[in-house]
Amino acid sequence: MTLYGFLFYVLAAVVTASTAVAVTRRNLVHAVVYLIFSYFGTAMLFYLLGAPLLAALEVIIYAGAVMVLFLFVVMMIRVEASGEHFFPLSQWIPAALFSLVYLAAGSVLMLAAPGTEIPLKMLTAAPRDFGLYVLQNHWFFIEVISLLLLVALIGALQLGRKQEGLSREEEG
Repeated sequence: MTLYGFLFYVLAAVVTASTAVAVTRRNLVHAVVYLIFSYFGTAMLFYLLGAPLLAALEVIIYAGAVMVLFLFVVMMIRVEASGEHFFPLSQWIPAALFSLVYLAAGSVLMLAAPGTEIPLKMLTAAPRDFGLYVLQNHWFFIEVISLLLLVALIGALQLGRKQEGLSREEEG
């Protein structure tokens, strides 16, 4: 097995594990953080497979924009937090472990010895050409996805307002 094959399996396992941890968290903020770990791992997989543009888009769009949107929604819903101000060690260990694995895998990817690369047939497309292709051939799906995100955002706003209205009625 080559170094890149080994890195692929390690990153795939960590992405799967961090996604599983995100699904099992009761605290929504922790779940979002583990999803961000999952997206960074997916970006590293894209980079490993020779798609640096997709890796950059994964980090910018998903780990950046979508997760910030999720965090805002989570904060607007105002989920009751536990009385702890500092997270227990059992919650720090998985995050630190995933961070160390990603740091090690990323370092190996960037600092690999010359000559260990696997020659891949590189398909090159300028970002402009890629954008034109997607928007010309798949515009309907992009519009459907944007509509779904808008509906989800409006639903989150309504959930936040209903809880806010109930607390005012209870106080009065």
